[in-house]
Amino acid sequence: MELTVVVPTFNERDNIVPLVERLIKVLAGTDWEVVFVDDDSPDGTAEVVRQLAQTDRRVRCVQRIGRRGLASACVEGMLTSAAPFLAVMDADLQHDEELLPRMLEELRGDGLDIVVGSRYVEGGGVGGWSRLRVGISAMAGRLSRFVVKADIADPMSGFFMIRRDTFHQEVRRLSAQGFKILLDLFASSPAPLRFKELPFQFRARLHGESKLDTLVAWEYVNLLLDKIIGHIVPVRFLMFAMVGGVGIGVHLAVLAIGLRAGGLGFPVAQATATMVAMTGNFLLNNVFTYRDQRLRGRGLIWGLLSFYLVCGLGALANVGIASFIYHSDEPWWLAGLAGAVVGSVWNYAMSSVFTWTRRR
Repeated sequence: MELTVVVPTFNERDNIVPLVERLIKVLAGTDWEVVFVDDDSPDGTAEVVRQLAQTDRRVRCVQRIGRRGLASACVEGMLTSAAPFLAVMDADLQHDEELLPRMLEELRGDGLDIVVGSRYVEGGGVGGWSRLRVGISAMAGRLSRFVVKADIADPMSGFFMIRRDTFHQEVRRLSAQGFKILLDLFASSPAPLRFKELPFQFRARLHGESKLDTLVAWEYVNLLLDKIIGHIVPVRFLMFAMVGGVGIGVHLAVLAIGLRAGGLGFPVAQATATMVAMTGNFLLNNVFTYRDQRLRGRGLIWGLLSFYLVCGLGALANVGIASFIYHSDEPWWLAGLAGAVVGSVWNYAMSSVFTWTRRR
């Protein structure tokens, strides 16, 4: 086996067969395989891959349960391979598979570590992108310069081929967050990567829907932060702290409403504010902080219940400490803030240990 093509998927069932057919055509004469890493697609993508694998041993499926993320999927797919060369491309048929043989030929020598399919060198292009998407891509590229020092035109590309020994030298340094594995590779390498960019025209998607959304942008920012300050403070902790800051604001707002408009006694108002803030913190952390381990369906309900359970002692301490301070003739907002801080610290510790731990 000379080449492994790793294809991360989520809801791409209609693109699997056309992609494999194209790979068979362009990689004729090469010993290759394709590994589809599927994040438990509800449309049955993994089953389509398995059906193909029944008749073609070059097709393999890795189905991940309870995890999401293109970068981590690529890492896991590449780790399953013993081939000396590893390619990464999307399943949506937007990457030009005809470039793969040339990428492989470039890497067969000793002069390069990685070959990148680039939209931004002469001969490349982004197809029919809107002006907004072109602007967003350009901004993301500029931001990448904070962590990537190499003079690469398209550090955001999701289409590349790398030597397996180069990948294994870097894999333990990778953040494996979000959608930009190439950026992660360049930013994590302790020595400059020897690279070459080959132009390709980004094609229009034929089936399915784009995965680009605001949460993808959020993950990109997290990746940049991880590369800049992740060696000092874990980015997940920073995200949890940001959510906790929002929760404190919600807590104080609900507490003020309960005391001034609702006519509630302080212990009842504080308990109400605590439950509202705790619920909000859980939901926001599930979407942002633990996006790659997001709880859904019944898991969301059980996760919320476990969050309530493990944070119960924290809530009792919250109300008790806040009530003590309030009845010591301190301002209501100071009492509420002190209780909320105690509850927030406890919530972080318990959620890290219990609520999302099975999803890691």
